[in-house]
Amino acid sequence: MLRKARILLATVMMTLVTLLFLDFTGTLHAWLGWTAKVQFLPALLALNVAVVATLLALTLVFGRIYCSVVCPLGILQDMVASVRRKKNPYHYSREHRWLRYGVLVAFVVAFAAGLGSLVALLAPYSSYGRMAQSLLQPVWLGANNLLASVAEHYESYAFYHVDVWVRSLPTFAVALGSFAVIAALALHGGRTYCNAICPVGTLLSLFARFSWLKIRFDEDKCRKCGKCERNCKAACIDFKKMSVDYSRCVACGNCLEQCAFGSLHYGRPKASSHAETAAGKATPREADAGRRSFLLGTAMATTAALLAQEKKKVDGGLATIEDKVEPQRLTPLTPPGSVSAKNMQQRCTACQLCVSKCPNGVLRPSTSLLTMMQPTMSYERGYCRPECNRCSEVCPTGAIRPITLDVKSSTQIGHAVWVGKNCLPITDGVECGNCARHCPTGAITMMNLDPDDELSPSFPTVDETRCIGCGACENLCPARPFTAIYVEGHEVHKEI
Repeated sequence: MLRKARILLATVMMTLVTLLFLDFTGTLHAWLGWTAKVQFLPALLALNVAVVATLLALTLVFGRIYCSVVCPLGILQDMVASVRRKKNPYHYSREHRWLRYGVLVAFVVAFAAGLGSLVALLAPYSSYGRMAQSLLQPVWLGANNLLASVAEHYESYAFYHVDVWVRSLPTFAVALGSFAVIAALALHGGRTYCNAICPVGTLLSLFARFSWLKIRFDEDKCRKCGKCERNCKAACIDFKKMSVDYSRCVACGNCLEQCAFGSLHYGRPKASSHAETAAGKATPREADAGRRSFLLGTAMATTAALLAQEKKKVDGGLATIEDKVEPQRLTPLTPPGSVSAKNMQQRCTACQLCVSKCPNGVLRPSTSLLTMMQPTMSYERGYCRPECNRCSEVCPTGAIRPITLDVKSSTQIGHAVWVGKNCLPITDGVECGNCARHCPTGAITMMNLDPDDELSPSFPTVDETRCIGCGACENLCPARPFTAIYVEGHEVHKEI
């Protein structure tokens, strides 16, 4: 029953978390946002005491069930390992404490020093989020576009086309590399990554050693057949000594199902329990969890091809529209609600949830070494619309705090800067004024190039006290590839 309950709960959680990242309609986050908020590290960064206390309490009672039924990266390892058809594939190994606690210390130091790139690489929920956003979402969107084409053929608009594009090649490469490493470790040794590298798993292991309910041996019934050890995906059972390393056991129930003599049970301590006295020494590897197959390998192989299928944009079918080039900003733009670049850097784990939810194509992962994969803003494909605050609604860590539409419309994240050498009235001597017409705050006014000639072309001037940095001017500027007006970010946001 333990194994069946674990598989059921893990399947439900994995499905909901994945749908949260794949949804592009903006409807599911209201129902599934809790799946991000109950993850351990996001809850810790958001100072969500209730969630953190609940997860620790569950660990003290049941052991590391968080790793088995809540953490999507842990569940992914089980799914990949289930592809392995070899019977009894695992064996006991000792705990590599120097590696586990060394990674945990490095993680804490990186977090304290503001090294967001290293924190993002090691955070388990964020690692899965990058895989879902970079590798799975393009496949999902490609399938949606295929259905939209079929529906359009039958004059139905039940589906609509969406852009499929690579938001950041470095982040895509990291996601693909992370999946390859984790999949290889899972196929070879089960929960090796979970029990030797993951800092959250190591932290929870400190509490799991003292859990109330544990896997325990009955010496009188054990025949030392070794099946429990050879099916333990955490490599934490030593059947010769009848001991279990509870710091690595994730309470998956595989060993219980394999024991034909009833010598293992999951429950409270008993006076005759040999396992209780031997608890606390062993290592990681993984076992065949069940018959769950997700076809991730096929999905990953087709991702690159789908990403490259971006349609050629033309103006009236006559001329190719040249893509805009992202301007070089002295200060990167961070989303409204992030308060400051420092707050974003300290709290964001680069899970990509906000990036996957942005309906305007504004958010994309940073390529800076210090803030690698954390969200930054750019306006080549859209602008930050005043009526949208979706990123602040979905962020589970507090890196982007909840913000109302009224507050967002008065929050200055940057200011517009005019670049005269690119402006059409200067270069071509024609009227434009596109930036002023679309500025939602009225921060841009047009002035004549020749003050004495009212018929001379006009150029934009920016009132920085009114500009909020939404990027409507930059996005809608017709100058290409370099825009004539762009938004420079502010280190600290302020209300105006």
